[in-house]
Amino acid sequence: MQFKDQISFVGQHIKKNKMRVFMTVLAATMGTAFLIVLASVGFGLHETIRGEVLSNRLVTQIEVFSSEMDEEKVVELKKRDHVKAVVFRQNLGAEQLSSIGDFTGNSQLVVTDFTEEKKANFELQEGRLPEKMNEVVVGSNFADSLMNQQDENEDGEFTTYDGKLIGEQFNYQIGDDEGEMIEDKMMLTIVGIGKKPAKDWEQDQKIYADASIIPELEKIYYAHVDKPVDDNTDAQQLFYGNVNVYADKLENVKAISTELKDDGYSVYSISEELDQLDVFFLALKAGLVFVGTIAILIASIGIFNTMTMAVTERTREIGVMKAIGADPKLIQRLFLMESAWIGIVGTVLAVVISYGVSIVSNYVLPIIVTAALGEEDFGDMTVTFSVIPWQLVVIASTISIGVAMISGWRPARKATKIDVINALRQEL
Repeated sequence: MQFKDQISFVGQHIKKNKMRVFMTVLAATMGTAFLIVLASVGFGLHETIRGEVLSNRLVTQIEVFSSEMDEEKVVELKKRDHVKAVVFRQNLGAEQLSSIGDFTGNSQLVVTDFTEEKKANFELQEGRLPEKMNEVVVGSNFADSLMNQQDENEDGEFTTYDGKLIGEQFNYQIGDDEGEMIEDKMMLTIVGIGKKPAKDWEQDQKIYADASIIPELEKIYYAHVDKPVDDNTDAQQLFYGNVNVYADKLENVKAISTELKDDGYSVYSISEELDQLDVFFLALKAGLVFVGTIAILIASIGIFNTMTMAVTERTREIGVMKAIGADPKLIQRLFLMESAWIGIVGTVLAVVISYGVSIVSNYVLPIIVTAALGEEDFGDMTVTFSVIPWQLVVIASTISIGVAMISGWRPARKATKIDVINALRQEL
């Protein structure tokens, strides 16, 4: 029997039992669609949270911690493979005071290398990067830190500075080891304003200055405070720093982090956070696929019953086929083709339905959730409730068609063992 004849043979018997086959296909479709839609929730949540992490962090940044970090080690870090930039930010370990006229604030000074900051994509909201020692960039919320202590509004709050910052000069003072402000002041000029942080609740009130300012600050500070030496551990260090290493590509972050750990550094990078996230969601998605598979197994009972009844109803036809010399393998193949057809049709319909459900849920659920929570939206967060990648379609299709074939295998084997004489005696 040629293959097209086998297809025709299977098609004829499917047409004879349209309603029964339809209900079996429906059960297979519902089981497979349930698996895909359920697992798609795991993929959707994974994509949402991963996207949120990546959008709010510099993905190539590696935070490096060392109690003995200095310029020499920073230079060594810059020479490593796949390192795009090394930003050594040093914070001032003393009280600080900034003032513009009657407006004063306690913004923290950060000393850095703007050549490296530029490589690491330090972004400005307005202005330019410093080019001279007394030029600085201020954070986007710097003006909010400057208050007029003598001007109080009706609510009991002090007014904040609302003037133009670019080009403005302000007095900068640091305190001694007892917290008293040193009278010597530095005049700093604002040439740039940093970009607003990605998260709405973050405040950037810092002052960013070039490393060339360090000698002048040390001169002012150590004129009033004992300078630390090797045998004087009680003396206060003026600067303490942290280093951020930036890889050239996200793919190289993990390799650089591992190399730094091997060299004794304590490091943290987004790759570690993503690895933990991926492991968690891999387990979640596997669990959802497992639960969805149970629905397909329930549907397989219907396929088994349908195929068993098909064998019983066609006992006489099977007897005739065997009498004229049909190979038992051919008979088995015909019934397996029928169960496979049920699985394939059910899978195709399930995939189409699942994509439709996914699209509708991603449109409707945000509206329902925001209405229930009383919020207008999710803020800057883009929430995706359902995502159906091609891998999920392949997994679900394999499980669905595989279960259908297994369900039809036993009835197909039974068909090959029917006795010819008894089959031909059976009345239809």
